[in-house]
Amino acid sequence: MKYNIHIIFILLVFFPSISLSQVENHVGGHWEGTIEIPNQPLNIKIGLSKKDGSWTGTIDIPAQGATGLSLTDFHIDETKEMPTIKFSINGVPGNPTFDGQLQEQTIKGKFTQASFTFDFHLSRKKFTPPSRPQEPKPPFPYNIEEVEYKNGIVNLAGTLTLPNDDGPFPAVLLITGSGLQDRDETIFGHKPFWVIADYLTRAGIVVLRVDDPGFGKSTPHPKSPTTADFATDVEAGVAFLKKDERIASVGLIGHSEGGAIASIVASRNDDVKFIVLLAAPGVVGSELLRKQNERIFDAMGFEDERKIASLSLLDNLFTILSSDESDEKLHPQVSIIARKQFELNGIHPDKVDESMIQASVKQALNPWMRYFLTFNPKPYLQKINIPVLALNGELDVQVDTEQNINAIAKTLEQSGNQNVTIHRLQGLNHLFQTAKTGLVDEYAVIEETISPEVLKIIKDWILSVTQ
Repeated sequence: MKYNIHIIFILLVFFPSISLSQVENHVGGHWEGTIEIPNQPLNIKIGLSKKDGSWTGTIDIPAQGATGLSLTDFHIDETKEMPTIKFSINGVPGNPTFDGQLQEQTIKGKFTQASFTFDFHLSRKKFTPPSRPQEPKPPFPYNIEEVEYKNGIVNLAGTLTLPNDDGPFPAVLLITGSGLQDRDETIFGHKPFWVIADYLTRAGIVVLRVDDPGFGKSTPHPKSPTTADFATDVEAGVAFLKKDERIASVGLIGHSEGGAIASIVASRNDDVKFIVLLAAPGVVGSELLRKQNERIFDAMGFEDERKIASLSLLDNLFTILSSDESDEKLHPQVSIIARKQFELNGIHPDKVDESMIQASVKQALNPWMRYFLTFNPKPYLQKINIPVLALNGELDVQVDTEQNINAIAKTLEQSGNQNVTIHRLQGLNHLFQTAKTGLVDEYAVIEETISPEVLKIIKDWILSVTQ
């Protein structure tokens, strides 16, 4: 769902009488605007400057979490009737380009990436980003402590928020979803874990949120980690909380992949007394990802023929990646599928360079992906006999509610767990925001970080199972 804007050319149009220094004044500085992608316009910010005779610049794409991407390969031509300028994003394949004209204080034209073309416009006017009204602001009626602990050689850094009252208190460790994220699980300007931590701590619950290994102030694992490795990080966090005399009991709140991690840890660690699963996997990873793509294709209006062909390619890819063969042996097969995927998406083979293929292959052969495709949460859920709260948004296109929360409920019921609470929440997406389509492109434009209803459900349930 992210549009990787890799190489960008901008054609700026001036009046012929403008001198080079005037051109520099007109080109340099800050620009903001939009690429008009249908149903999901993409805001961008561009900064240009000239230093020691050479142009430099950066581009930000807030909706994709991309900031400060370097711009290089500037070319200014003042000999034409209207001066032009071109530049690219350094080191990123794909060759997306801007081609426009400067008209007073705006630049308008065509943006192209591979075989796709969209209108764009830039101006000096700064757009106002969506507000985040739920983001906590001081003063805070609780204590905030910066903490660190270790999982082997991995140093984990986080924030502990504690009520001011006398303890001991119930405590929760928050577990992020897939991809490296900071302790607030920051995404598209939202800080859902910060909002959760603030809300729960005000209610008398200690909260620990931690930077993922290799992100923020936490150090990386010595090799590419999988879900299993992240589970050991969480166990180190549980041990850290258990040593604190201000804490009475420890629970876990896991979002998305974090819910799978919570299930792993709870199945084998007696120090975990309850878990909250937010949009957690309930089926094998390959089944989850196939359904995820099917939901996205439907929401994007894919025609049946294209949808069937796309899912067939995914099935082939998942079968290959789930085998025991080495990456080296699988590389040629995955490369073929990557080329077919680009072609199916309407990108002519001449527009696909080798770097685009290799980037896709590298992502597919990532150890995390190969592990997750075969990961089955059921054996872990079967061993859990502590209280479980599981929530899913009905509009979640990433972790389908019907597929996953139903599987979680069925597995826990069959294993004899008598303390299970399930909520299927209408109108909420994967981040538990009130949404319209559930697609990823909505996340950034929705002002709500997390539904107040969800916050209350979590708070009330934790207090009910810990008091």
